[in-house]
Amino acid sequence: MSKPTPISGFPEWTPAQRMIEQFVLDRIRATFELYGFAPLETRSVEPLDQLLRKGETSKEVYLLRRLQADADGPAGDDALGLHFDLTVPFARYVLENAGKLQFPFRRYQIQKVWRGERPQEGRYREFLQADIDIVDRDTLPAHYEAEMPLVIGDALRSLPIPPVRIQVNNRKICEGFYRGIGLTDTEAALRAVDKLDKIGPAGVTELLASTAGASEAQAKAVLSLAEISAPDASFADAVRGLGVSDPLLDEGVAELAAVVETAAAHAPGLCVADLRIARGLDYYTGTVYETQMIGYERFGSICSGGRYDNLASSGNVRFPGVGISIGVTRLLGLLFGAEALSVSRSVPTCVLVAVTAEEDRAASDAVAAALRSRGVPTEVSPSAAKFGKQIRYAERRGIPYVWFPGADGDEIKDIRSGEQVAASADEWTPPRADLKPLVGPAGTGV
Repeated sequence: MSKPTPISGFPEWTPAQRMIEQFVLDRIRATFELYGFAPLETRSVEPLDQLLRKGETSKEVYLLRRLQADADGPAGDDALGLHFDLTVPFARYVLENAGKLQFPFRRYQIQKVWRGERPQEGRYREFLQADIDIVDRDTLPAHYEAEMPLVIGDALRSLPIPPVRIQVNNRKICEGFYRGIGLTDTEAALRAVDKLDKIGPAGVTELLASTAGASEAQAKAVLSLAEISAPDASFADAVRGLGVSDPLLDEGVAELAAVVETAAAHAPGLCVADLRIARGLDYYTGTVYETQMIGYERFGSICSGGRYDNLASSGNVRFPGVGISIGVTRLLGLLFGAEALSVSRSVPTCVLVAVTAEEDRAASDAVAAALRSRGVPTEVSPSAAKFGKQIRYAERRGIPYVWFPGADGDEIKDIRSGEQVAASADEWTPPRADLKPLVGPAGTGV
């Protein structure tokens, strides 16, 4: 086999990086469960018409087909695509299982997703997301929109990463404001504002004119709204100061104020009202979220989501929801690229049991079994080489302790300090800091 060529956009972490990823996932999962979210996993594929039903995603969907499929392409039940997020498959799951679920239904989902976009730093074609959603039948109280940032704030604060800031807006503010100034195609206006960071005010002004039919005065008003930002509910006064009136606008201002005030009471500085945040997907109808990692703002959001009312419906029954998603691979890819995270060792092993001679390997295996039974990660030396070579093997792998079985009693050596003491496999326990690899910011000594 010739040397394989890497495929861009499909990251494969080293064992050390994978251990960091698992640590991060464990912390995120623990926080989600503290808030009462139940685990769920959905299939990786969805009918193509469902994937294309909402949002501008057609260019990003990976089609799934058999090698020997009809040359004209899949049709009907065979038209499947890999899911590009976890919200669309979750909405489908709710519809299929509504009779078995208790509402409001709170679930978390940690899975791979696939998007056919151009790979770049922090952006991949295959990546891991960690989602939470709350869905109810017919109506969903707005207080759930205020809960989302609290969960995410706690989850991200539990990780050894830079601080984050959650930017929040409400689609009702934007849509009500646009209606109040006479714009009828509010979705086109939202999509234009969503590109503000990429194309700037002049580009958005042109886009508003060409796609939403905005006059120069209307475009100026739209940009004035997008400029409003505040760490508290004072944003509401700035919105009112623009002199636009609409019932939907008032409703959105009240809902966003509740989100910001709730977050400030829980974790001051966590949230900021930022009225340029629009979120590109069409299914959002209320509060929307984007999350910046301090120091990495130029790479965009690492966690986003929002309220949706029309994504899942069956006849006259609707299932409105609100959700937010952590881009785990995106987050870690940025930090790995900056060498900002470290792990104290590259293997889980805490103890290497030395082998005095191959005919005595069973004794070493028994020691390892006794240590493992008490939760100490242990492996047995691959060979009965001289003890010096076995110690060097442990050093290369980052294993902190070497166990020496002996006829007159066992001893264990901390190969970092050189300290060696008598020990019993039925009683010895390593310091808590050595039991498992420690993850932390680079340069902190973990």
